[in-house]
Amino acid sequence: MKETRQVRCGSVLIGGGAPVSIQSMTNTDTRDPEATLRQIDRLAEAGCEIIRLAVPDMEAARGFAEIKKRSPLPMVADIHFDYRLALAAIDGGADKIRINPGNIGSEDRVRAVLERAKAAGIPIRIGVNSGSLEKELLKKYGGVCAEALCESALNAVSYARGFGFEDIVISLKSSDVRMNHEAHKLFRAQSDLPLHIGLTEAGVGEMAELKSSVALGALLLEGIGDTMRISLTGDPLREVLLAKKVLAASGTRRAGIDFVSCPTCGRTRVDLPSIAARVERELAPLAAELEAKGRFIRVAVMGCEVNGPGEASGADFGVACGTGCGLLIKKGQIIRKVPEEDICSGLISLISEELKG
Repeated sequence: MKETRQVRCGSVLIGGGAPVSIQSMTNTDTRDPEATLRQIDRLAEAGCEIIRLAVPDMEAARGFAEIKKRSPLPMVADIHFDYRLALAAIDGGADKIRINPGNIGSEDRVRAVLERAKAAGIPIRIGVNSGSLEKELLKKYGGVCAEALCESALNAVSYARGFGFEDIVISLKSSDVRMNHEAHKLFRAQSDLPLHIGLTEAGVGEMAELKSSVALGALLLEGIGDTMRISLTGDPLREVLLAKKVLAASGTRRAGIDFVSCPTCGRTRVDLPSIAARVERELAPLAAELEAKGRFIRVAVMGCEVNGPGEASGADFGVACGTGCGLLIKKGQIIRKVPEEDICSGLISLISEELKG
């Protein structure tokens, strides 16, 4: 894994081996501080660690400054077109600025933003999207592709560094999962700057969640990504909850409960689907508690004697089921045999007692 440079966004470190942080973006009107703060509080409670706000005009910039006074999370100002909005957001206490140098304007205006950010000691996130590539790159490559995205990002980095600015986070996003993946790999091979990973415009519903999970999970498994946002149409709370699941499923963040159960087959002699569903449901409050404390356990509910004992023994807690019964197992040791009707309550009690003790 290639270690990246590190920057600080408020209280959150990005890159340099720091944990991959979860971001989201408010969809309230930044000119309405109370509504925006209510949403930020919900997102913070769910596990969001950095929040981005749109700043489309000066009234929004004033709202941003007011929100910053009470926000529980580091705040990123999302700026396009008007460099004066970036300057106002920095003056309003922004912890990071998101810009695309290509739409900020003249060199003097870009310089003004970078110099003000440098004086404030905050990083700049330079964002490159498949929908906003430079015309010359589209002509060079014959359209949007991973190589064009990577080159656009590298050009933006070179441009910012030309002004002596180094505290940069890069995002280069496509809505195409494979292109998105290749672009991130290309950039990582050529730069040690921290990456904000995501899949832009993923959509709405189950397919959007699947695409985002595949895209970000694949990058995380390759050690690519220092901070992340899952982009879903609608309530941003869904983004945060899914991001936590992706981090856990990829093994990037070990907290809460990793619950595994077998798919069942003709050897299964208990109602495993009902048992597994009940165990996972009743462990949900404990999973949230463990996650808040940064603790991690693995729980396995297995249906037969083939893989059951081995899988259950490899978990912190588990059950290996037989004909109408199950063996409760803790850290590889069989604790007791229980009838099918007591498997759920027995396993949950075993876990609860051990963790409280």
